[in-house]
Amino acid sequence: MKMKQWPPSLPTALVLVGASLGFALALPAPAVAQAAAQAVPKTYPVRDFFSNPEKAYFQLSQDGRTLGFMQPVAIDGAPRRLNVFVQSLKGSEPVGEPRRLTAETARDISIYHWKGSNRVLYTKDFGGDENFHVVSVDVRTGKVTDLTPGDKVRADLMDDLPDDPHHILVSHNRRNPEVFDVYRIDLRTGRETLVARNPGDIVGWGTDHAGQVRLAYRSEGLNSIVLYRPNETSEFKPIVTTDYKTEVEVPAFTADNRKLYAISNRGRDKKALVVIDPARPDAEEVVFAHPEVDLGGVTWSRLRKKLTEANFVTTKVEHKFFDATAQVIHERIKAKVPGMEVTLQSTTKAEDKFIVAAASDRTPGARYIYDAKANTLSKLAEINPKIPADDMAPMKPISYRSRDGLTIHGYLTLPVGREAKNLACIVNPHGGPWERDLWGYNPEVQFLANRGYCVLQMNFRGSTGYGRQFWEASFGQWGLKMQDDITDGAQWLIKEGVADPKRLAIYGASYGGYATLAGVTFTPDLYAAAVNYVGVSNLFTFMNTIPPYWRPLLPKLHDMVGHPEKDKARLTATSPALNADRIKTPLFVVQGARDPRVNKAESDQMVEALRSRGIDVPYMVKDNEGHGFSNEENQFEFYDAMEAFLAKYLKP
Repeated sequence: MKMKQWPPSLPTALVLVGASLGFALALPAPAVAQAAAQAVPKTYPVRDFFSNPEKAYFQLSQDGRTLGFMQPVAIDGAPRRLNVFVQSLKGSEPVGEPRRLTAETARDISIYHWKGSNRVLYTKDFGGDENFHVVSVDVRTGKVTDLTPGDKVRADLMDDLPDDPHHILVSHNRRNPEVFDVYRIDLRTGRETLVARNPGDIVGWGTDHAGQVRLAYRSEGLNSIVLYRPNETSEFKPIVTTDYKTEVEVPAFTADNRKLYAISNRGRDKKALVVIDPARPDAEEVVFAHPEVDLGGVTWSRLRKKLTEANFVTTKVEHKFFDATAQVIHERIKAKVPGMEVTLQSTTKAEDKFIVAAASDRTPGARYIYDAKANTLSKLAEINPKIPADDMAPMKPISYRSRDGLTIHGYLTLPVGREAKNLACIVNPHGGPWERDLWGYNPEVQFLANRGYCVLQMNFRGSTGYGRQFWEASFGQWGLKMQDDITDGAQWLIKEGVADPKRLAIYGASYGGYATLAGVTFTPDLYAAAVNYVGVSNLFTFMNTIPPYWRPLLPKLHDMVGHPEKDKARLTATSPALNADRIKTPLFVVQGARDPRVNKAESDQMVEALRSRGIDVPYMVKDNEGHGFSNEENQFEFYDAMEAFLAKYLKP
């Protein structure tokens, strides 16, 4: 079953975006030996890392007779854009010529879904504004219908109602830009029927296995409330009320639609999988808990009507299986692609064929069709055949101690063929900030390593997956202890002898962009160069320009980051744009003009503050982009410019 669109946790919903250092773990010696023993690989072109794959994003129709995929195509002289194609399947083999279904020319299609076997649904925004519309395409006729038209409307496919061939559930904010109502849309006529009207404080909805809207998530000041109803004709009633730091998320109902599977940290530090009976919601039956990390997500089988597995991340993604069939399928596939991590990306209604992604830290790998009955794995495509995995760099898990005693986990990627000593290095804090870096193929990291840089990614305090206490340690700490964790990572690289202290740079996007600006503002002698990509520069203006649909969560954001009045002094002291007189590190700023999360004014004011001091700041703005560049030609220009900028100051 494709999991329904349940509301994200608060950290995800708001994503963008001197004591002695007690270092706990040195770089593993085998990693050093391996990096130095190999020959230095050739330098691959920027386009080889950042071009769209020639064929990818495979999905199976429900009956398994048709394959969907995306492929870049130039239409009417426009630049190449990812569009949806379909092709007949004979068993597991594509047959006949592929047929293009969509004709988008402004931006790539980012995601699409099969609705049954004769219709495809996809989402599109406009220049990166994140006002996504849900669009339907009839596979037989090619008719394209925008199901959620309207200027500045943001819509989400909430439930594809797999047992109802003619309807889907969509949430959108046409009535009020700050809140989302739920509608059942008839795909034959486009007619909307209101299913759930938002009273003004609902930040998410949930459906049962029959597609009935029976859960709602209310944000009330600093409290979070789970609302439940036994059917769609009943009134919602609160069943769980907590402060927002206590999270209760419901990924699925039980098979009888009477109880709830929840991922909860009530009364514990780490999120666990529990069952909640709405009649007795304060009692949680624990199904699975990991002692060291949060539970991530779960998978549900519509065919067998059961929860099949839960996943969590230690250094890599791991699985806890509750279903023998699912475990056997996973193990059989793993045996056919040794050394690769596998993910099931799509399945048929009969759950007898699967799209499989097999990848590693050194390659995006290949995509396959797995036939569970025949136990065969048929390759569909290599995602990036231009770059051999052997020339890419391993990503090694590392950890170090922060100055106040926290263990900070992360990943270090060393350039192939260079001794891990006195290297030019890039400190690369992630966005969010309430997300985390993961082990796996990252084209940015491999691009930088291929240029001779080592790359350090760290999950500083506030990064998700490490429990509530570690998350809460970030509250009120933008530019303070969160930044110390990043600085301590940079100092760890230097102490270990990996980094040349005179050739250290910092690069990040979204919150990582803020951390980049904070790094050059508050530790002005640490970095030789910096690249800020769609990063926050002024905490006051940032919170004043958030998208309207974030406003119900603003009290929580004020509590987590800072209140513009009560915390004015701290926010002033930790806003890089308001302290730009301290910056002396060469800085490159990159921004999408239509970014709804980090407004263009964030970059404008930083650049203006530095240029007013006579400092030359390279500033790249793209009018047809939002929170990060999507279009190929803009990515090529950005990474070309970043490569030249870093080489100028770090000389790898």
